[in-house]
Amino acid sequence: MTSSLLNQPLLVVTNVPQQALADAMARSLVEQGLAACVNILPPVASVYRWQGQVEQASEIPLLIKTTQARYQELEQAILRAHPYEVPEIVALPLATGLPAYLTWMQHETAKPVQA
Repeated sequence: MTSSLLNQPLLVVTNVPQQALADAMARSLVEQGLAACVNILPPVASVYRWQGQVEQASEIPLLIKTTQARYQELEQAILRAHPYEVPEIVALPLATGLPAYLTWMQHETAKPVQA
């Protein structure tokens, strides 16, 4: 993957069932450098089909700002922490944004240089 593609800013969305998990996951992702920022939104009602049944649940959405370079590690970290068998993890490429903010995102999610 080229450097410009690896620097592609992404908005990753996931939902979790409890506030404590949302708080812990957000902090962990930022501390690990997998996300520059995580917005924890108020609970929402989610309606979905699971194993043939229509379900409804209260979930807490997380908006995770990262780059393509960190996506695979981020996905794995979410999967390890998430209680759902098949959690929602979707990534949306950001076409444009404030250049200073996008540069900050890249800096905050840059992989540490190995000595």
